Amino acid sequence: MTAEIGIDIGGTFTDVVCRLSDGSTRIAKIPTTRGDPSKAVLAALEMAGRDWGVPPASITRFTHGTTVATNAVLERKGARIGLIATEGFKDVLEIGRQMRHQMYDLVLLPETPVFLAPGRYRKEARERLDAQGQVLIPLDEDSVRRSVAELLALDVKAIAVSLIFSFLDPTHEQRIRAIIEEMAPGMPVSLSSEVDPAFREYERTCATAFDAYIKPVVADYLANMEQGLDRAGLAVPLQVMQSRGGLMSSAIARQRPVRLFLSGPAAGVVGGLEAGRAAGRKDLITVDIGGTSCDIALITDGTPLIRGEGLIDGYTVRVPMVDVTAIGAGGGSIAWLDGAGSLRVGPHSAGSEPGPACYARGGTQPTVTDASVVLGYIDPANFAGGTLRLQPDLSCAVIDNVIAKPLSMTTEQAALGIHRVLNAQMAEAIRLVSIGRGIDPRGYALLPLGGGGPMHACALADELGITTIVVPAHPGVLSAAGLLGAPVEHEVSAAFPTPLAALDQSALGRALADLDARCGTLMAAEGITDGIDIRHYADVCYIGQSYHLEVSLADRSIEAIYEAFLAAHARVYGHSTNVQAKIVNLRTVHRSSAGVVAIEATRHGDPRPPTTRPIRVAAGTVDAAIWHRDAFTAETRVPGPAIIEQADTTTLVEPGWTARLADGDALILEKAT
Repeated sequence: MTAEIGIDIGGTFTDVVCRLSDGSTRIAKIPTTRGDPSKAVLAALEMAGRDWGVPPASITRFTHGTTVATNAVLERKGARIGLIATEGFKDVLEIGRQMRHQMYDLVLLPETPVFLAPGRYRKEARERLDAQGQVLIPLDEDSVRRSVAELLALDVKAIAVSLIFSFLDPTHEQRIRAIIEEMAPGMPVSLSSEVDPAFREYERTCATAFDAYIKPVVADYLANMEQGLDRAGLAVPLQVMQSRGGLMSSAIARQRPVRLFLSGPAAGVVGGLEAGRAAGRKDLITVDIGGTSCDIALITDGTPLIRGEGLIDGYTVRVPMVDVTAIGAGGGSIAWLDGAGSLRVGPHSAGSEPGPACYARGGTQPTVTDASVVLGYIDPANFAGGTLRLQPDLSCAVIDNVIAKPLSMTTEQAALGIHRVLNAQMAEAIRLVSIGRGIDPRGYALLPLGGGGPMHACALADELGITTIVVPAHPGVLSAAGLLGAPVEHEVSAAFPTPLAALDQSALGRALADLDARCGTLMAAEGITDGIDIRHYADVCYIGQSYHLEVSLADRSIEAIYEAFLAAHARVYGHSTNVQAKIVNLRTVHRSSAGVVAIEATRHGDPRPPTTRPIRVAAGTVDAAIWHRDAFTAETRVPGPAIIEQADTTTLVEPGWTARLADGDALILEKAT
């Protein structure tokens, strides 16, 4: 029997989904090894062979979602890099857009990622292109050699090259890379003409510097992972999730590491999209609540929003990303009192080491998971499928000492307060994603995923006026399932500054053909040459406008492109006007077909709730029926208060809500009206 495996590494747990060739599925959650996340992956592979009878030699596909790129930036653990810019432009990275969000702080801190390449690590090359890509000053190779020698003397581990207007003609950047290779063979180099070939020099320089900053870290991580998988006997290539929701091989990921930001959350959105589609829902708000963070995304008419740029630690990175908003809120989020004695939750997390106090691994601070244990939502004996037995006494003690006594309240009141503060934070983030963009969340269904999502879903829906919740069959490992359902995908873009009124269809065709050839090379490197879905896009703006919008080139006529742009402008900005527009960039996306992973629960057909236990909700202490997810049938209706338990998560059905089974094996929670 053969198998496909998807593994997603979170801050607290590493999620594993194994799809066997007979159609059955196995799932598991194991603690993340934060010092070396690859150890948890190898442990999962060993477990698959031992417990599921899936030896590495029988695995035909191995997919992986990783946080290594994002964490390298958040923790400032990237490589020491140098930056080579056009003479006179080396400080673009520090100057930025000359805009400040905090205008009146007494101490003004940098709002641009200067840490990537501080002043002495920024060097210049004498050269210059004009705005049409014509050479004004030829490349002075001696200046390049001097700059490279100075950077090597500073012991840089990677070099970023970002020259003015290089996206129109990359020849100078390519020559600089050749010189670096001569002087320092094997030195990782990132060229802006390859990383982000588009205008706006600050954003292009940022993306290129981030690419260089994480390139050695990602390369080392993937090399360690591949070596471990090879030693274990895995015979298939490692595939990694990209930020825009597609997979690529680890070999290509080394070349384009900046596209690994938000890898895990992107997989969760893919999994949520498929789960919602199976349940007949196309308008969804996905809420992925793990141990460390809460990731929120909006899916409209069955399509997640892809942004042309994202924010990493507050810095703009111009890389296509699934539109995910992340906040520091999860099961491991630490509850604390501020200087005024007010209750706060997060953003700091206990993670998996030491973890919440109830893990009995040395945690001394109260967390949301500890509060869930005190409130009776989590069965200490069956947490994470029984692989980790919790100690409720430790949860009670730490919440009592740190929160309850200082606030003169009971332990249960303090635990409920922790939940309410966390829920308020997450609800506000959902409002920003929906109402903040002119979208009424009441027209959407809430789709919770992650180990903590279904536990908070009813409270969040009540806050937002949402009346329908879709709980996938195994929400706790939905990101890992999304990895198996994601296509292999590559995207290539290039500058094409052309007024629409002067668009030459033959020139447009040649440019797209060139992009298709480059993208086809990447797909061929993945071993995919057939069954490829090809889509073309253009970034369009009004002439004189600074920001552009992406439109489809399904119809390449000038009229169709212009009408699509006007519609997009009206949708995003609320208005449009009939003035001339221009194309800024062209883009091609090649995507393989991918099978949807349907993880179905095993139903025994015994709808009788085996037990009840008291839980604490906003209205007070109530007796909740304890159900097992695998006992549900199509006829089962479970009114709240109730707890629905399964190996990867716990679903809390609050009073006023009713749970039933839907198509695709999802649970539908509906609010009584």
